[in-house]
Amino acid sequence: MAFLTTKIPTNENSFFLKNLINGPLKTPKPVLPFKIMAAHVVPQSQNTKSIKIKELLEAKPLTYPPSDFKFDEYMEQKAKLVNKALDEAIPLRNPVKIHEAMRYSLLAGGKRVRPILCIASCELVGGDEALSIPMACAVEMIHTMSLIHDDLPCMDNDDLRRGRPTSHKMYGEDTAVLAGDALLSFAFEHVAATATSATGSNATARVVRAIAELASAVGSDGLVAGQIVDICSEGKEVSLNDLEYIHIHKTAKLLEAAVVCGSLIGGGTTAEVERLRKYARCIGLLFQVVDDILDVTKSSEELGKTAGKDLVTDKATYPKLMGMDRAVKFSGELVEQAVEELSYFDPVKAAPLHHLANYIAYRQN
Repeated sequence: MAFLTTKIPTNENSFFLKNLINGPLKTPKPVLPFKIMAAHVVPQSQNTKSIKIKELLEAKPLTYPPSDFKFDEYMEQKAKLVNKALDEAIPLRNPVKIHEAMRYSLLAGGKRVRPILCIASCELVGGDEALSIPMACAVEMIHTMSLIHDDLPCMDNDDLRRGRPTSHKMYGEDTAVLAGDALLSFAFEHVAATATSATGSNATARVVRAIAELASAVGSDGLVAGQIVDICSEGKEVSLNDLEYIHIHKTAKLLEAAVVCGSLIGGGTTAEVERLRKYARCIGLLFQVVDDILDVTKSSEELGKTAGKDLVTDKATYPKLMGMDRAVKFSGELVEQAVEELSYFDPVKAAPLHHLANYIAYRQN
């Protein structure tokens, strides 16, 4: 499948072409009941700005995760933990301007999906929450760096992020670039420090492996690869294969790293890590599919960032290339496959990741 490779997809290995053009996926083992968030999209001929949510997918019967899992409480508790750790990791110090700019974007809120995925994956394979916090923070620092740089005039040229003016609007382009650079470098410094305090050679080796995984996700085989192909594709005809490559690398790779790094830090077996990698690759692509849909169905106020830019710039998106209905169907297939990978784990321990997959599908911004 395309999203398990680092090469530009071909007709033979594209997830979309194999599973949607040639027919829907076979029904896997029982999966989490869901009404995919993307299902609020309606056919393009209708006014997507004013019509109410329309459910396009049927719920699937299922036996788990446990129905008494309090997901909202879980997310709130983990987000508070992450926010506290981030605040403590980068205090306001000299040079004040750069640290203020770093904190401005890093502590601007956000759903903290990536660090929570890291923590949940660590705990799923038997690791302690405290072990995953430095890596969870590092992932969020790198994600924030990517947002700062993505918003720059030379990239997407956005003025709004997380409901506030973007970094370059607040501090200027020069400081925004440096703030992103500083967050990227400090992310690795922050997590590497845990390797020196890890008990035992195995623990140290796991941290080193996780650092390598994270570096790969953000470099020229990961996020940067997606960005450069995206830039080079502007003004050109983009195929579904090309679009899948862009978003696997630009968006999904970092989500994947969050999950894989968490499982590595937690001491997961090779089989467990690879199961979770497949899960993460699915929800990473799902995140982008839903993002594309929300861009044309939500306002800037609802999203906390500029809405409708993809339409204005005539950018290739899943709804544009597939149509709204098929984009919704694709998102449903991704949720099913992600949850299928979790069926090999203890359902109680896997409950957070089950719900996080659903959360990514249902999200409103």
